[in-house]
Amino acid sequence: MRGYFGIGAEGISKEMNVGNLFRTAHAFDASFVFTLGANYSRRVGGRADTSDALGHMPFYEFPDMDSMSLPQGCKIVGIELLDESVELPSFHHPSKAAYILGPERGELSAGMREKCDHVLKIPTKFCVNVGIAGAIVMYDRILSMGRFAPRPTRPGGPDAPHIRARHGGPKFRSEAEKFRAPPPLNYND
Repeated sequence: MRGYFGIGAEGISKEMNVGNLFRTAHAFDASFVFTLGANYSRRVGGRADTSDALGHMPFYEFPDMDSMSLPQGCKIVGIELLDESVELPSFHHPSKAAYILGPERGELSAGMREKCDHVLKIPTKFCVNVGIAGAIVMYDRILSMGRFAPRPTRPGGPDAPHIRARHGGPKFRSEAEKFRAPPPLNYND
């Protein structure tokens, strides 16, 4: 799958929720994780992060929005249950994205929503746990980015396995010469 994504949370106060989110991000092969204006201790969050996600991918702690620095071209995608948010099943994920969730018992700050390139929502009756919301969004991302065979029209799995595109390394003219077929024999000589 081309592109990358990171995921984080703004204003979180329950460190175990962040640890759970980071563990799930590690499982879904996130490129980085972050917090924004959050109360997070690696020691406490690590109790829920049994995969040691922070030992395997970059972790950024931004004290505020002004200090938030993302790679060039990275789109910020807010996850918030608002009337105007795009519903997740209808959302086209950017190839380079940083997903951000709001705090428990709250929502993304007005400033953060302004900074977002997109705001999406999970079509539920009420808000779900931060870790669950993050897992749903990351799962949807890998489904919609074309990494798997399309779903069949009938119950069950696909009829044939999905063949993933493979990209080889660089080709060098000197090495290609070795594998060139010899010229055909001419019996008229």
